Amino acid sequence: MNLEIQGKVAVVTGASAGIGFAVAEELLANGARVLIVARDEGRLNQAATRLISGAPGHEKNVIALAVDVSRPEAAQLIIDQAVGAFGELDILVNNAGRAHAGGLLTSTEQDWEEMTGVKLTSMRRLCRAAIPHMQKTRWGRIVNMSSIGGIYPNPKLLVSHVLSAAINNLTKSLALEVAKDGILVNAIGIGAVATDNWANNMVPAVRRARAEFKDLSDDEVVARISAECTPVGRAGSAREIAAIAAFLASNRNGFVTGDTIEASGGADRFM
Repeated sequence: MNLEIQGKVAVVTGASAGIGFAVAEELLANGARVLIVARDEGRLNQAATRLISGAPGHEKNVIALAVDVSRPEAAQLIIDQAVGAFGELDILVNNAGRAHAGGLLTSTEQDWEEMTGVKLTSMRRLCRAAIPHMQKTRWGRIVNMSSIGGIYPNPKLLVSHVLSAAINNLTKSLALEVAKDGILVNAIGIGAVATDNWANNMVPAVRRARAEFKDLSDDEVVARISAECTPVGRAGSAREIAAIAAFLASNRNGFVTGDTIEASGGADRFM
Protein backbone atom coordinates (compact mmCIF):
# COMPACT_ATOMS: atom_id res chain seq x y z
CA MET A 1 0.00 0.00 0.00
CA ASN A 2 1.26 3.44 -0.92
CA LEU A 3 0.87 5.50 2.26
CA GLU A 4 1.09 8.78 0.31
CA ILE A 5 3.57 10.41 2.70
CA GLN A 6 6.38 11.10 0.24
CA GLY A 7 8.26 14.15 1.53
CA LYS A 8 6.27 14.42 4.76
CA VAL A 9 8.29 15.31 7.86
CA ALA A 10 8.03 13.08 10.92
CA VAL A 11 9.36 13.17 14.47
CA VAL A 12 9.66 9.83 16.27
CA THR A 13 10.66 9.73 19.95
CA GLY A 14 12.17 6.72 21.69
CA ALA A 15 13.56 5.77 18.29
CA SER A 16 16.93 4.23 19.07
CA ALA A 17 15.52 0.70 19.22
CA GLY A 18 12.39 -1.41 19.35
CA ILE A 19 9.05 0.02 18.26
CA GLY A 20 10.33 3.56 17.77
CA PHE A 21 13.10 2.42 15.46
CA ALA A 22 10.69 0.21 13.51
CA VAL A 23 8.27 3.14 13.06
CA ALA A 24 11.07 5.40 11.79
CA GLU A 25 12.18 2.66 9.40
CA GLU A 26 8.63 2.22 8.05
CA LEU A 27 8.09 5.95 7.55
CA LEU A 28 11.46 6.37 5.85
CA ALA A 29 10.72 3.45 3.53
CA ASN A 30 7.55 5.25 2.47
CA GLY A 31 9.40 8.43 1.54
CA ALA A 32 9.08 10.48 4.73
CA ARG A 33 11.87 12.60 6.18
CA VAL A 34 12.46 11.61 9.80
CA LEU A 35 13.93 13.17 12.93
CA ILE A 36 14.63 10.41 15.44
CA VAL A 37 14.94 11.21 19.14
CA ALA A 38 16.30 9.30 22.15
CA ARG A 39 18.35 9.95 25.27
CA ASP A 40 21.37 7.75 24.59
CA GLU A 41 23.45 9.50 21.93
CA GLY A 42 25.55 6.45 21.11
CA ARG A 43 22.60 4.14 20.56
CA LEU A 44 20.73 6.85 18.66
CA ASN A 45 23.62 7.44 16.26
CA GLN A 46 23.86 3.70 15.66
CA ALA A 47 20.13 3.68 14.89
CA ALA A 48 20.56 6.54 12.43
CA THR A 49 23.37 4.66 10.70
CA ARG A 50 21.18 1.56 10.41
CA LEU A 51 18.30 3.58 8.98
CA ILE A 52 20.52 5.23 6.40
CA SER A 53 22.19 1.96 5.40
CA GLY A 54 18.73 0.46 4.85
CA ALA A 55 17.64 3.34 2.60
CA PRO A 56 20.49 4.13 0.17
CA GLY A 57 20.24 7.58 -1.36
CA HIS A 58 18.15 8.95 1.48
CA GLU A 59 20.96 9.99 3.82
CA LYS A 60 19.63 13.55 4.06
CA ASN A 61 16.20 12.28 5.13
CA VAL A 62 17.37 11.10 8.57
CA ILE A 63 18.46 13.34 11.44
CA ALA A 64 19.21 12.21 14.99
CA LEU A 65 18.73 14.37 18.08
CA ALA A 66 19.87 13.08 21.46
CA VAL A 67 17.76 14.65 24.20
CA ASP A 68 15.83 13.62 27.30
CA VAL A 69 12.21 14.28 26.32
CA SER A 70 11.22 14.86 29.95
CA ARG A 71 13.25 18.09 30.13
CA PRO A 72 10.93 21.14 30.07
CA GLU A 73 12.65 22.66 27.04
CA ALA A 74 12.97 19.41 25.09
CA ALA A 75 9.66 19.48 23.20
CA GLN A 76 10.19 22.87 21.63
CA LEU A 77 13.82 22.01 20.89
CA ILE A 78 12.77 18.82 19.07
CA ILE A 79 10.07 20.46 16.97
CA ASP A 80 12.28 23.46 16.15
CA GLN A 81 15.04 21.08 15.03
CA ALA A 82 12.69 19.21 12.69
CA VAL A 83 11.22 22.37 11.18
CA GLY A 84 14.63 24.00 10.90
CA ALA A 85 16.08 21.00 9.08
CA PHE A 86 13.16 20.06 6.86
CA GLY A 87 11.01 23.21 6.66
CA GLU A 88 7.80 21.78 8.10
CA LEU A 89 6.29 19.19 10.43
CA ASP A 90 3.56 16.74 9.46
CA ILE A 91 3.79 13.66 11.68
CA LEU A 92 4.52 13.15 15.38
CA VAL A 93 4.93 9.69 16.89
CA ASN A 94 5.19 9.76 20.70
CA ASN A 95 6.94 6.55 21.65
CA ALA A 96 9.28 7.55 24.50
CA GLY A 97 8.99 5.61 27.75
CA ARG A 98 9.21 2.13 29.15
CA ALA A 99 7.14 -0.43 30.97
CA HIS A 100 7.16 -0.35 34.77
CA ALA A 101 6.22 -3.37 36.86
CA GLY A 102 4.79 -2.78 40.33
CA GLY A 103 1.68 -1.79 42.25
CA LEU A 104 0.90 1.27 44.35
CA LEU A 105 2.69 0.03 47.45
CA THR A 106 5.86 -1.02 45.64
CA SER A 107 6.24 2.00 43.33
CA THR A 108 8.21 4.97 44.60
CA GLU A 109 7.65 8.68 44.18
CA GLN A 110 10.64 8.68 41.85
CA ASP A 111 8.99 5.98 39.72
CA TRP A 112 5.85 8.11 39.38
CA GLU A 113 7.76 11.29 38.61
CA GLU A 114 10.06 9.67 36.06
CA MET A 115 7.34 7.71 34.27
CA THR A 116 4.93 10.64 34.20
CA GLY A 117 7.59 12.98 32.87
CA VAL A 118 8.72 10.68 30.08
CA LYS A 119 5.42 9.13 29.01
CA LEU A 120 2.72 11.75 29.61
CA THR A 121 4.17 15.22 30.22
CA SER A 122 6.57 15.01 27.27
CA MET A 123 3.72 13.82 25.06
CA ARG A 124 1.56 16.78 26.04
CA ARG A 125 4.39 19.23 25.45
CA LEU A 126 5.34 17.72 22.09
CA CYS A 127 1.76 17.83 20.86
CA ARG A 128 1.47 21.45 21.93
CA ALA A 129 4.70 22.37 20.13
CA ALA A 130 3.88 20.39 16.97
CA ILE A 131 0.24 21.30 16.34
CA PRO A 132 0.75 24.95 15.27
CA HIS A 133 2.97 23.76 12.41
CA MET A 134 0.35 21.21 11.34
CA GLN A 135 -2.37 23.86 11.51
CA LYS A 136 -0.46 25.97 8.98
CA THR A 137 -0.80 23.27 6.32
CA ARG A 138 -4.13 21.91 7.60
CA TRP A 139 -2.68 18.40 7.63
CA GLY A 140 -1.18 16.48 10.51
CA ARG A 141 -1.01 13.05 12.11
CA ILE A 142 -0.18 12.27 15.74
CA VAL A 143 0.26 8.71 17.01
CA ASN A 144 0.65 8.12 20.74
CA MET A 145 2.00 4.80 21.97
CA SER A 146 -0.07 3.51 24.88
CA SER A 147 -0.72 0.11 26.46
CA ILE A 148 -3.56 -2.36 26.46
CA GLY A 149 -3.51 -1.71 30.21
CA GLY A 150 -5.00 1.72 29.60
CA ILE A 151 -8.19 -0.16 28.65
CA TYR A 152 -7.84 -3.28 30.81
CA PRO A 153 -5.80 -2.25 33.88
CA ASN A 154 -3.57 -4.72 35.70
CA PRO A 155 -2.53 -3.88 39.30
CA LYS A 156 0.84 -5.52 38.66
CA LEU A 157 1.62 -2.65 36.27
CA LEU A 158 -0.18 0.16 38.03
CA VAL A 159 2.03 3.11 37.10
CA SER A 160 2.21 2.21 33.42
CA HIS A 161 -1.49 1.52 33.15
CA VAL A 162 -2.65 4.65 34.98
CA LEU A 163 -0.52 6.68 32.58
CA SER A 164 -1.77 4.69 29.59
CA ALA A 165 -5.36 5.52 30.53
CA ALA A 166 -4.36 9.18 30.68
CA ILE A 167 -2.69 8.90 27.27
CA ASN A 168 -5.86 7.41 25.80
CA ASN A 169 -7.92 10.25 27.25
CA LEU A 170 -5.46 12.88 26.04
CA THR A 171 -5.59 11.30 22.59
CA LYS A 172 -9.39 11.37 22.41
CA SER A 173 -9.70 14.89 23.78
CA LEU A 174 -6.99 16.30 21.53
CA ALA A 175 -8.46 14.58 18.47
CA LEU A 176 -11.77 16.34 19.07
CA GLU A 177 -10.00 19.68 19.51
CA VAL A 178 -7.95 19.61 16.29
CA ALA A 179 -10.05 17.57 13.85
CA LYS A 180 -11.30 20.81 12.27
CA ASP A 181 -7.68 21.63 11.40
CA GLY A 182 -7.13 18.46 9.38
CA ILE A 183 -5.13 16.84 12.19
CA LEU A 184 -5.87 13.24 13.19
CA VAL A 185 -4.76 11.92 16.59
CA ASN A 186 -4.76 8.24 17.58
CA ALA A 187 -3.17 5.92 20.09
CA ILE A 188 -2.08 2.29 19.93
CA GLY A 189 -2.84 0.10 22.94
CA ILE A 190 0.12 -2.27 22.81
CA GLY A 191 0.22 -5.71 24.40
CA ALA A 192 3.19 -8.05 24.79
CA VAL A 193 5.74 -7.11 22.13
CA ALA A 194 9.18 -8.70 22.05
CA THR A 195 11.58 -5.77 22.42
CA ASP A 196 14.65 -5.05 24.56
CA ASN A 197 12.51 -2.63 26.57
CA TRP A 198 10.03 -5.39 27.40
CA ALA A 199 12.78 -7.87 28.20
CA ASN A 200 14.67 -5.45 30.44
CA ASN A 201 11.67 -4.14 32.38
CA MET A 202 9.07 -6.93 32.36
CA VAL A 203 10.97 -10.22 32.30
CA PRO A 204 12.74 -9.58 35.66
CA ALA A 205 9.37 -8.92 37.30
CA VAL A 206 7.94 -12.13 35.84
CA ARG A 207 10.91 -14.08 37.12
CA ARG A 208 10.38 -12.72 40.64
CA ALA A 209 6.73 -13.74 40.55
CA ARG A 210 7.18 -17.14 38.90
CA ALA A 211 9.80 -19.36 40.53
CA GLU A 212 9.33 -22.03 37.86
CA PHE A 213 10.87 -19.65 35.31
CA LYS A 214 14.19 -19.19 37.09
CA ASP A 215 16.14 -21.54 34.79
CA LEU A 216 14.55 -20.36 31.53
CA SER A 217 16.20 -17.95 29.11
CA ASP A 218 14.63 -14.52 28.54
CA ASP A 219 13.30 -15.66 25.18
CA GLU A 220 11.73 -18.71 26.79
CA VAL A 221 10.09 -16.58 29.49
CA VAL A 222 8.61 -14.24 26.89
CA ALA A 223 7.38 -17.21 24.85
CA ARG A 224 5.75 -18.87 27.88
CA ILE A 225 4.05 -15.70 29.11
CA SER A 226 2.88 -14.81 25.61
CA ALA A 227 1.40 -18.28 25.09
CA GLU A 228 -0.43 -18.04 28.42
CA CYS A 229 -1.80 -14.52 28.06
CA THR A 230 -2.23 -13.90 24.34
CA PRO A 231 -4.96 -15.67 22.36
CA VAL A 232 -2.80 -15.74 19.21
CA GLY A 233 -0.21 -17.61 21.28
CA ARG A 234 2.84 -15.39 20.80
CA ALA A 235 4.33 -11.99 21.44
CA GLY A 236 3.98 -9.31 18.82
CA SER A 237 6.85 -7.76 16.90
CA ALA A 238 7.97 -4.16 16.68
CA ARG A 239 7.36 -4.22 12.92
CA GLU A 240 3.73 -5.20 13.42
CA ILE A 241 3.15 -2.18 15.66
CA ALA A 242 5.09 0.03 13.24
CA ALA A 243 2.81 -0.98 10.37
CA ILE A 244 -0.25 0.18 12.33
CA ALA A 245 1.47 3.41 13.34
CA ALA A 246 2.55 4.14 9.78
CA PHE A 247 -1.00 3.74 8.47
CA LEU A 248 -2.44 5.98 11.19
CA ALA A 249 0.25 8.56 10.39
CA SER A 250 -0.39 8.46 6.64
CA ASN A 251 -2.52 10.14 4.05
CA ARG A 252 -4.34 6.84 3.51
CA ASN A 253 -5.90 7.37 6.92
CA GLY A 254 -8.42 10.15 6.60
CA PHE A 255 -11.23 8.95 8.85
CA VAL A 256 -9.75 7.34 11.97
CA THR A 257 -9.18 9.75 14.83
CA GLY A 258 -9.59 9.77 18.60
CA ASP A 259 -9.23 6.00 18.78
CA THR A 260 -6.99 3.70 20.76
CA ILE A 261 -6.28 0.78 18.45
CA GLU A 262 -5.80 -2.45 20.38
CA ALA A 263 -2.69 -4.29 19.19
CA SER A 264 -2.37 -7.08 21.71
CA GLY A 265 -3.02 -10.36 19.89
CA GLY A 266 -6.47 -10.40 21.49
CA ALA A 267 -5.10 -10.19 25.04
CA ASP A 268 -6.42 -8.01 27.86
CA ARG A 269 -3.24 -8.50 29.91
CA PHE A 270 0.36 -9.54 29.33
CA MET A 271 1.61 -10.38 32.82
